[in-house]
Amino acid sequence: MTEPATGVIDAAALDRTEPEERAEPVWGAVVSLALGVFGLVTAEFLPASLLTRLAQDLGVSEGAAGQAVTATAVVGAIAAPTMAIVTKRLDRRLVMWILTVLLIVSNLLAAFASSLSVLLLARVVLGIALGGFWSMSAAMAMRLVPMRLVPRAMSIILTGVSVATVTAAPVGAYVGDIWGWRTAFMIAAVVGALTLLVQLATIPSLPPTAVASFRTLIEVLKRPTIRAALTVVLLVASGQFAGFTYVRPFLETVPVMPIETISLVLLAYGIGGFFGNFAGAFLAERSLKLAVGLAPLLIALSALVMLTLGASPAIAAIAVAAWGFAFGAVPVGLQTWLVRAAPDQAESAGGLMVATFQVAIALGAVFGGLLVDHAGVASAFAYGALATLLAALVTFAIGPRQAQ
Repeated sequence: MTEPATGVIDAAALDRTEPEERAEPVWGAVVSLALGVFGLVTAEFLPASLLTRLAQDLGVSEGAAGQAVTATAVVGAIAAPTMAIVTKRLDRRLVMWILTVLLIVSNLLAAFASSLSVLLLARVVLGIALGGFWSMSAAMAMRLVPMRLVPRAMSIILTGVSVATVTAAPVGAYVGDIWGWRTAFMIAAVVGALTLLVQLATIPSLPPTAVASFRTLIEVLKRPTIRAALTVVLLVASGQFAGFTYVRPFLETVPVMPIETISLVLLAYGIGGFFGNFAGAFLAERSLKLAVGLAPLLIALSALVMLTLGASPAIAAIAVAAWGFAFGAVPVGLQTWLVRAAPDQAESAGGLMVATFQVAIALGAVFGGLLVDHAGVASAFAYGALATLLAALVTFAIGPRQAQ
C-alpha cells in the first residue's frame, strides 16, 4: 500500500510495521465497538437533557453546569491524538477495555457527584474515553475485518452514534423527570458494564503494530492525502455546526413551525442520519471518492434549499431530513479515507481526524454564532452551504483516486 495515491512517505522515516490484513471478519468484536460508541455518545449527550434538574441539585447556574459538555469536548480533542502515543506498548484489546472502564467510572462519578467539581472530573474522564475510543475505532476496524469490508465495519460501529443521537436526549429527559438525573447516569453506567462484558468476550488480541510518537503525528500530517482529508474534515464539520446549530431558530422564524412540529422534524433528521450511515458504507465500498464527496454536496444543497425555499414547512422538513441523511454518511467515508491513506499509522491518523473534528465543531459554532448575531440566521446557513460545497470540490479534485 505504497502507491502515490496514498501519499505514504518512506518506510524508514516512520519505522513502521504495516498490519497484516485479516482473512475473516470478527463481527462480534465490531458489534462490541458499536456498543461502546453508543455508550460514549449517550453519556456525552446526557447533560443537555438533564441540565435544569442537575444544576438545581448541585446548586449552580445552568451555564456553569453546561461546562460539563465543554470539558468533555476539550479533553476529547487532546486525548484523541495522544492516546496512541500514551498506550503505544499495550495490546489494543486492553486499551479498549480500559477506555470502556473509564466510561463506566465517569458515569458513576456523575451519578454520585455532590458538587460541580466532581461532575467536571467525571466529564474529564469521559473526555479521555471518548477521544481515545474515537481515535482508535477505525484502526481497530481495519484489523478486525478485511480492508474491503472496512466501510461496512465502520458503518456498524457508527450505528451506535445514530441510535444514541435519536434516543439519548429524549430517554435521558424522561428518566430524569421520573426517577431523577442521577438514575440516568446509573443506567448509562450499566450500559457501559454490559458493553465491557461483550468486549471481553469478543475482541481478539491485537498487539500494537507501530510505535506512535509525536514525531509520527507530524510525519503522518506531512502526507498530502492526510492533509487533504483533514481539510475536508475541517470544512464539513465547521459548515455543519455553523449552520445546523441554528436550525431551530430558523424553523421557528422562517416556516414558523410550532415546537411539536420542530420536534418531529429533528426526529426526521436523526432517522435520516441513521440510514445515511448505511448508505455511506454502501457507497464507500464501491467508490470512496463519491462517498466522501457526495455527502457534503448534499448538505450544501439542503442548506441552499432551506435558504431559498425554506418558507414552505414541507420543503424545510424534507431539507432537514436530507441534511441528516447526508451528515450521517460523512464519518464512514472520511474515516475509511484516512485509514487507507495511512494504514501503517491508522491510530495516529484517526487521532488527527478526531482532534480536527473537535476544533472544527468549536470554530463552526463560534463563527456561526457571530454570523447569527450580526447578520441573521440565514448567514450561518449560507456559510454552512459554502463550506460543505468547498469540501465536496476539494474531495472531487484531490480526494481518494481509486474507486474501491
